[in-house]
Amino acid sequence: MEGMHQDSWTELDARWKRFVVGNAALEPTGSSLRFVVTEASSRRYADAQIDDYQGLPRRRFPWRPPLTLTVRARFSHPSRDGSPVSETTLATGLGGTAGFGFWNDPFLMTGARLPTLPRALWFFYDSPPSNMRLDLHVPGHGWKAATIDALRPAALLLAPLALPAVALMNLRPLYRALWPPIQRALNVREATVEVDMLAWHTYTIDWGVEQARFVVDGEPVLAGAPSPRGPLGFVMWLDNQYMIVTPQGQLGWGLLDVPGCQWMEVDQLAIVPG
Repeated sequence: MEGMHQDSWTELDARWKRFVVGNAALEPTGSSLRFVVTEASSRRYADAQIDDYQGLPRRRFPWRPPLTLTVRARFSHPSRDGSPVSETTLATGLGGTAGFGFWNDPFLMTGARLPTLPRALWFFYDSPPSNMRLDLHVPGHGWKAATIDALRPAALLLAPLALPAVALMNLRPLYRALWPPIQRALNVREATVEVDMLAWHTYTIDWGVEQARFVVDGEPVLAGAPSPRGPLGFVMWLDNQYMIVTPQGQLGWGLLDVPGCQWMEVDQLAIVPG
């Protein structure tokens, strides 16, 4: 497994495949690459993305632990808070989802594969009305470090209990008692990344065979997280979608209006095995 470094952005390394949909663009500046969404509409998906797994079967996704991912990035807007979406929050907060890391592309976005359950470890952002509260102690939206492996045997053994468990999760005391062991079976661990998203930061994921560690500017934000198994593909993106998945059985997906221009800018990307 070869490593890679992308420090100059005059042109993309041949490893990276572009995926640009709707009112989105990848804009190289020479010293950086901007993932841009401009005047996106809730009637049409917009996504600016690079990845290294388009057209590949999942068994040929290129990355396995141990490795270290390093990304230096900033954003055009801060995180949206949890207040109702208004003209003010639309104008001042980043809308949609964004991030970078490794996953198994379970939702058929870039290839004719069978759908599956998710495996991922990444820095992940989602704005309201997204609500993906998979960690008992972490909000369902915001800028987060996160892991999940819903394909572990322990997780699959729980599948027959999913429907009765969802009903019980709607009772708060039972949710707080029953969700932690389910969360552990899914290898879900998350932590909020409390940084100024407008400023440059260096984000690192140390993906070990047993555990993963997430670091921002040299400071750990999530340590001892359970590692998903490989192989996984690398992805880096900015889009205008939202998703709702909760232990209480709430499910939803949709698109957001993004007035004006928003972007994620990256000037360093390195993946080093070992």
